[in-house]
Amino acid sequence: MQRRIRIGFGLSAVFAFLAASAAAAPLVAQGLAMPSTRGKTVTPAFEGWYQNKDGTYSISFGYYNRNSDETLDIPIGPDNFISPGDQNQGQPTRFYTKRHWGVFVVKVPADFGKKQVTWTVRIRGETFAIAGNLRPEWEIDALEGEAGSGNTPPMLRFSETGPQGAGPAGITVGPLAAKVGAPLVINVWTTDDGNAAGAMASDARSTTPVSLAWFKHQGPGDVTFTPPAARLTPTGGKGSTNATFSAPGDYIVRVRVNDASGVTGAGHAQCCWTNGYVKVTVSQ
Repeated sequence: MQRRIRIGFGLSAVFAFLAASAAAAPLVAQGLAMPSTRGKTVTPAFEGWYQNKDGTYSISFGYYNRNSDETLDIPIGPDNFISPGDQNQGQPTRFYTKRHWGVFVVKVPADFGKKQVTWTVRIRGETFAIAGNLRPEWEIDALEGEAGSGNTPPMLRFSETGPQGAGPAGITVGPLAAKVGAPLVINVWTTDDGNAAGAMASDARSTTPVSLAWFKHQGPGDVTFTPPAARLTPTGGKGSTNATFSAPGDYIVRVRVNDASGVTGAGHAQCCWTNGYVKVTVSQ
């Protein structure tokens, strides 16, 4: 059965984006101002939901940072929180530029029904809130195979024989221990079903490798990744990065593993990548 897929990122985000664009357009058209690459806001996005094997549900969220040249940090608290429940339910505190699909999920019980979970972000005097729900039209092909191709997200492990995860919820490990300024080696192992490549046999992307991209997800300081990205074989393999932390504290780093479809090509379905989260405690 073909699933229904949500393509947008919430009415509040759409209206805010259109309003900002409309306000800027006359000045640009008249040659009086150039579009700013900094100083703009970030909007949370509800991507959809899928059911887990244990009967619970994962509600997927991403975000849109309107800046093309400014990464934003918004700590957990009154300016970045989930409700109801704990303010911190796995959302990012660092927001990279442009659109990022399915960055984290909030898991809800099997009897969640018609309730909602809301992510609120306040930045530069504006408040943006988006509610996630289990309405049928928001169901996504995150794990069971994309309609048409049967493509599923890559499997991800943090040890060669350890547990694995897939999809937006992915897998979480840690906490690992690190020291300020001392690189921490993080290894991952991935496998992919190759369905995306098989479905595009006549396309140049049929030989596109599985790719890794590393991000700071939460934490008080900066994290430098060396390398920040990697390309593996079309069916996966082993990848590594050295993560170096600028300040002590508790961090979460995220790795996104994409198959040949790419996160932008199939972002709305969320069929084609997996998140991995590593908790790290950094000492001085």
